[in-house]
Amino acid sequence: MENKEVKTARNEMMDRPVVKREIVDFLRKEQKPLSGKLGEIEREANEKGVPIIPHETVVFLSLLLGQIKPEQILEIGAAIGFSSSLMAQYVGESGHVTTIDRFDVMIEKARKNYEALGLTDKVTLLEGQAADILPDLKGPYDFIFMDSAKSKYYDFFPECMRLLKVGGMLVVDDVLQGGTILLPKEDIPKRSRAIHRKLNLFLDVVMKHPALESSIVPLGDGLLMIVKKEEYDFSYLLEKE
Repeated sequence: MENKEVKTARNEMMDRPVVKREIVDFLRKEQKPLSGKLGEIEREANEKGVPIIPHETVVFLSLLLGQIKPEQILEIGAAIGFSSSLMAQYVGESGHVTTIDRFDVMIEKARKNYEALGLTDKVTLLEGQAADILPDLKGPYDFIFMDSAKSKYYDFFPECMRLLKVGGMLVVDDVLQGGTILLPKEDIPKRSRAIHRKLNLFLDVVMKHPALESSIVPLGDGLLMIVKKEEYDFSYLLEKE
């Protein structure tokens, strides 16, 4: 497979926090750091500006997963394998993490990190477009973490709900876009309007639907938490869109 370099510039919205900058700094610098090799990967990524989940989200996910103890986890958007490696720490002996990514350079880095962390038997990385891979997965998954192209959240959501067990949780990263999600379309740069429109459509569905319990936590650029209360076929969204 040809290894094509891709840009890994940090999400510009991470520099436009939805809470006060001093609070963000406190959450990132004063909470317990990760130890061992995973901590080294986090620190190196932050120093080099590689896009990974911020430390406040790391701490929150660690506490959350430690309490709910999922066995089967699905991630959409592996990047360098940091978040999937973090989540793999919280599945039981028979548990597993399945993650998806389409960028060769990210896949290569992720595989190296899994090997360095001794997680090659605990994490399966599927290479390719999530839109092509998700329909072939069977599930069910106890926990799904989606951190991929923001304009695709709406499109991937029906498959996530099909794959998620009743009572399971879907967590979606970066849904507030530095607070610009609240602005009218006319105030959004044309290059970002597709993301703005699709994110608003997505939030409008998940925040109001009776089959879901949802909450947005102002960590990073907004962490959306969705619990599936009952079976419901959301495939109509794609037909409607």
